[in-house]
Amino acid sequence: MNKNGKTNIGVVFGGRSVENEISVITAIQAMEAVDTEKYDVTPIYISKQGRWYTGEALRHSENYKNLEQLYASCEEVYLRPVYGDNHLYKVRRGLFGNAVAAEIDVILPALHGTNCEDGSVQGAFEMTGIPYAGCNVLASANGMDKITMKMILAQSGIPVVDYVWLTDKEWYDRQEQVVERVETRLHYPVIVKPADSGSSVGITAVHDREHLVEAIENAVAYSKRIIVEHLVEQLREINCSVLGDYYECEASVCEAPIRSGEILSYQDKYLGGGGGSKGGAKRGGTKSQGMHSTVREIPARLPQATTDLIRTTAVETFKTLGCDGVARIDFMIDEATGNVFVNEINTIPGSLSFYLWEATGVPFGKLIERLIDIALRRSREASFKITSYKENIFNYSTGGGTKGAKGTKA
Repeated sequence: MNKNGKTNIGVVFGGRSVENEISVITAIQAMEAVDTEKYDVTPIYISKQGRWYTGEALRHSENYKNLEQLYASCEEVYLRPVYGDNHLYKVRRGLFGNAVAAEIDVILPALHGTNCEDGSVQGAFEMTGIPYAGCNVLASANGMDKITMKMILAQSGIPVVDYVWLTDKEWYDRQEQVVERVETRLHYPVIVKPADSGSSVGITAVHDREHLVEAIENAVAYSKRIIVEHLVEQLREINCSVLGDYYECEASVCEAPIRSGEILSYQDKYLGGGGGSKGGAKRGGTKSQGMHSTVREIPARLPQATTDLIRTTAVETFKTLGCDGVARIDFMIDEATGNVFVNEINTIPGSLSFYLWEATGVPFGKLIERLIDIALRRSREASFKITSYKENIFNYSTGGGTKGAKGTKA
């Protein structure tokens, strides 16, 4: 806690990810929503090259048009991987200058995509011991990889569509066998996705063999693991957010994002490209506001039984994957059969799903406050767990030599 009695939140965003810019939008929205009476904020931007920066200029989206100028106006920084050290250090300082750029009490990750949302950066935070909001390493990794996620959910009885998965090397070596497996197991139409990318990047709907080959070639440019799923043709997409921890959590109202084609595209999500709004649909502004730019119907007009099923399944998904903080679970309704499937979970959703929680009665500032409270509580609970023994086994002689043998031969 700072000298002024406020908790300092380090908002970490950007990253080596194709979703870098979307992360910037999420972070700026979050920083603007923070209650400055209770919290201070330190923006921490990770560039596409993996360098870390801090500075007030990072809080304004227009500054990202000229990145070199932005970096020059900021301080390059780093975290030491030393448990208990919550300082953000300057890369460059004068001979007698202060090495510390900021002291961080809790981290709010606003990172999206590969190297960010997949547990990588969460591992770095675990090494320092700084409390952080959102999912831990395991939940983040499982939530990010669509193949692993579907395996876990299916094993737990949570409905997912049929799928086939493959690796890039398998595709390069056995293309014909892969195509045959997809066509035998799924039939057309199908949808091809990189397993660990988000924001609809690298995703293609496919209706024949020729386009299947093209779609997989496109997907392997983004990931080494590819998933091919049954495409629900009479599709209605529904999203629901969950807030809490792996033990106690609650679901938000549901939304129906409006898409312009067979799938919800990057443009639909972030540039408001879903056509005109109608009924309860809401549109973002003229510039991208993250997922807040999506044209949507909120609350989604659904039969009450379907709404209840989706909200219950969202909570089950959140708990099954061991999530914490806030996550958005995306569902698919097959309107031909009425069946409901979990499509994916976003452990750090664009805009942190604040629009869903505002519609549920939780203002954005209060959402941030609850995320911080959950992070601090998880850190306190973890401190009571045994992570090492005080005894040093090297102080006990077993006569087994120095190679670590469990015992000696008679």
